[in-house]
Amino acid sequence: MEELTFVLETAEEAMDKAIEHLDKSFINIRAGKANPVMLSSVKVDYYGAQTPLSQVANVNTPDAQTLSVQPWEKTLIPEIEKAIMVANLGLNPMNNGESIIISIPPLTEERRRELVKQAKAEAEHAKVGIRNARKDANTELKKLELSEDELKNAEVDVQDKTDKYIATIDEKYVVKEKEIMTV
Repeated sequence: MEELTFVLETAEEAMDKAIEHLDKSFINIRAGKANPVMLSSVKVDYYGAQTPLSQVANVNTPDAQTLSVQPWEKTLIPEIEKAIMVANLGLNPMNNGESIIISIPPLTEERRRELVKQAKAEAEHAKVGIRNARKDANTELKKLELSEDELKNAEVDVQDKTDKYIATIDEKYVVKEKEIMTV
């Protein structure tokens, strides 16, 4: 029975990871609102080392359309500006001598539809991860020496978990779609 529990827990861990990955992917799909996470991929040349922006500056959102980057050392302003441009995020940093201000342009209807498609693709990708975890679990269950009834019950448990996780993905997608399409 320990092996059975292990197989079910392993499947659930894999499904949890698929949901975590989806959440991270959704964070990177911006909905037209400024969010410090938008700059999480930016690396700044800090004394010869590629350092995450969050470790050399404070990133804030004074309003829904603006990001403010306040470096801890003013000498880093040109490096941070360059790093934001190199990151190819479609953002245009402006230096005011004290900090860097980035205006987030409002999204066009066409761009919103593209982002919804991207969100849908990420949701589908997460579902594939869930289904792969189910397949792996069922394969492992068949290797165990279980009676026919135990095997059937275990497969039903795996399917129930799969259905629950797929429903969670669908809910998260609907929320993200609404967020993207809300002007």
